[in-house]
Amino acid sequence: MANAWKRDAKRPKLLSPKTLLFLLSLSFLLFIFFFFTSSRNNPYTIIPNTNLSIKNQFQSSSISPFNCLKCPQSHPIIANIVENVKYPFIFSLSDFGKLPDKPHKNIVRMLKGKPFRKPDISATIQEILEGMKNKNGLVVDVGSNVGMATFAAAVMGFRVLCFEPVFENLQRICDGVWFNRVGDLVTVFEAAVSDRIGNITFHKLVGRLDNSAVSATGAKLAFKSNEEIALQVRSIPLDEVIPESEPVLLLKIDVQGWEYHVLKGASKLLSRKKGEAPYLIYEEDDRLLQASNSSAKEILEFLHSVGYHHCTQHGTDAHCTKDSDQIFPW
Repeated sequence: MANAWKRDAKRPKLLSPKTLLFLLSLSFLLFIFFFFTSSRNNPYTIIPNTNLSIKNQFQSSSISPFNCLKCPQSHPIIANIVENVKYPFIFSLSDFGKLPDKPHKNIVRMLKGKPFRKPDISATIQEILEGMKNKNGLVVDVGSNVGMATFAAAVMGFRVLCFEPVFENLQRICDGVWFNRVGDLVTVFEAAVSDRIGNITFHKLVGRLDNSAVSATGAKLAFKSNEEIALQVRSIPLDEVIPESEPVLLLKIDVQGWEYHVLKGASKLLSRKKGEAPYLIYEEDDRLLQASNSSAKEILEFLHSVGYHHCTQHGTDAHCTKDSDQIFPW
């Protein structure tokens, strides 16, 4: 009986349902990866006409818009729809995590058939712009990441300038421009926005496409276990790109603590008179600001100097206007 027990113990165990589901999901993702990779190398692959026109009015002597038509496509492309917003839009996943050990939470949600959770910034952008639908003007998205604010505005019919220095994020933005058919509304710039023209050292987290920052300390605050690498990116002030005659309705800034420098580089834009100055949203995280040698107080003093005296706090974001009668959407 003892020998029989030993022989039974050597029999291979059946895979559990969870393990089997995981292996099937992994196989599916690998299939998508190799399928799109082979399509990329296929000379007969049809490249869609995305109608991405270079908008000459936003060219300066220092920078031209990023051309999505010449951008190598990101592979594999797995898209999802942002639901629970008034104007839904499609986005391209920003990263895949470390497969197969730690699948990214967004991929796990998709495999389970769950919709993408509503990002706060997308809903906020649409709520603010809902009251501006009859106005002509730009939406400016500084620190676009994969375009959650950009596409929330573009699908409403607003023209958008978006600024993003991380190339992998630019690929995802270009995916989203095609998915949402907004090539005639979105102008993309491969640059970090700052208070001077030139190049700036930018710190990118290995294995993640979010939380990159000018400050190495700021980049690692949220994900200390990730290695960060430094690279040189172009920097440009908003005042160098946006003509004084171009109306701007909304300026959103999320740059991991570099907000003060972005605002200083937009002093002409922000100094426009009441009724012409943009509605302002910027991230106000004390830890990130300190890592970039600035502070919330310094930002507030600067905003007061250009006429922004009415601000409210919404989580870690500050919302400011020059009009005390303007109603905030919460």
